[in-house]
Amino acid sequence: MADIQSPLPGTFYHRPSPEDAPYKSKGDAVAVGDVIGLVEVMKTFIEVKSEIAGTFAGYAADNEAPVTAGQVLATLDD
Repeated sequence: MADIQSPLPGTFYHRPSPEDAPYKSKGDAVAVGDVIGLVEVMKTFIEVKSEIAGTFAGYAADNEAPVTAGQVLATLDD
């Protein structure tokens, strides 16, 4: 199992907009560079991209939750 961590503090979002589906769902394939969420800092949205490939196991941080740098946002199964 591998973790995807927040690159910076802010608010974490699972989806690109409230009307859209989450970027990933449990069981989805994840490739290097896939976007799994967004972190908002001062009205700027930063894409959180996977640095590893695997199968999406789930989000560890809630949607719209405040997060800190280095906090686990999601996990992948190898």
